[in-house]
Amino acid sequence: MVETAFQSEESFTQREFWEWVNDRPRSDLNHYELINGRIVMTPPAGWPHGGIGSNLNVLLGTHVRGGNLGRVFDASTGFELPSGDTVEPDVSFISAARLAAGPAPERRKFLRVAPALIVEILSDPTARRDRVEKKDVYERNGVEEYWIVDPDRREVTVFHLVGEHYDAGEVFQHGPIASQVLPTVAFTVDDVFEL
Repeated sequence: MVETAFQSEESFTQREFWEWVNDRPRSDLNHYELINGRIVMTPPAGWPHGGIGSNLNVLLGTHVRGGNLGRVFDASTGFELPSGDTVEPDVSFISAARLAAGPAPERRKFLRVAPALIVEILSDPTARRDRVEKKDVYERNGVEEYWIVDPDRREVTVFHLVGEHYDAGEVFQHGPIASQVLPTVAFTVDDVFEL
């Protein structure tokens, strides 16, 4: 049976969530987000989640840095979104234009800008939430492109924001991954899953 390890029954604001997270003991390795007013916790992910995330950070980071296109962030970066949700995507990209438009980052605080591209890597406890709830959150906050990486199927599904909604998505199982946000990326599905 797949289930979330913890979801609060009461609602929280972003400020209350920030205070709650900062009261957690440093030994707590769980992953916390604020989704639709509820604190959601998932345990650390198992193999091969971290390796795939690391590959994507290197592949996207090298491309973005080489073109001076913005910044790529790993799963430890939190984002306070305009909708009131606070998320920690597995991988995210903020374009130089979005970074310049601000608000400016504050040391030791969550970023308060919606990424241009977000990647979530599916795991048993998070798959449904990544496909439904978080997809809706990212759509509402204007994330231009959303990638769902499925380690079991070895595929990457790329959704593009068209108007206010995501399209049906394009599934990549082999060959290069096409991105509208980063149209010159040049890596393949095999590169993502190479461990």
